[in-house]
Amino acid sequence: MADAKTPTAIVTGAGRGIGAAIAVELARRGYHVVVNYRRDADAAKAVVAGIRRSGGSAVPLASDVTDPDDVASMVATVLADRGRIDALVVNANTAAPPFASLSELTWAQFAAKMTGELAGAFHITQQVVAVMRAQGDGRLVYLGSTAADYVGSGRLAHGTAKAALTTFARHVAAETARDGISVLTVAPGAVRTEATAAVLDAERERVLADNSVLHRVLEPADIAAAVGLALDPALRPATGTVLRVDAGWSVLAGGPTA
Repeated sequence: MADAKTPTAIVTGAGRGIGAAIAVELARRGYHVVVNYRRDADAAKAVVAGIRRSGGSAVPLASDVTDPDDVASMVATVLADRGRIDALVVNANTAAPPFASLSELTWAQFAAKMTGELAGAFHITQQVVAVMRAQGDGRLVYLGSTAADYVGSGRLAHGTAKAALTTFARHVAAETARDGISVLTVAPGAVRTEATAAVLDAERERVLADNSVLHRVLEPADIAAAVGLALDPALRPATGTVLRVDAGWSVLAGGPTA
């Protein structure tokens, strides 16, 4: 296990997909990683076991990050165990996006996406920022999406929610810039995960690969590497900015409905 000098990072929604890859990457970079999950304890434990087999340090910790009481309990547990929180990665997919046009979308669906997205960031940010301010140091990274920049293809709710998350992160950056805290948003393009399996069919993957500097679809490890870089203290001057990770799609393809 990590000693008291090992920095501690919380990664929300780290039991699978991009979150799991981020947890592995941060452990590789020397963090003690709190692998947060909501329901799937087995998946989170598997991530932790893999990190430990590789010589890293991690623990699983259940919490619904949309519930302020659950968040308070998680933060208190981490502080009791580690004494500080050095990094927070807000990654949890707290509300599945309803892909539908304005004419098909109900207010309930739209509001659920907006509320879930922002609740998953608001409560944990508020409580962790209080800890980091007391420390005089900390790093925050939010997982946004290039969907915030594109329109069409039923992305109304998802794109609006991700745009709101990016704006939220900028406000947090402004309020914490003099407290030793840096804030960045990493905005991935399409990534191959369990969650995107239904929409990334063979034809879509071919188009993405053809318009990628990597000549392939993005994988969770690509995003994890970007998050690791975003947490580097050397990027503190970049606080409040967005790091787009779309393998060149925006310059190779682009367009309003891309």
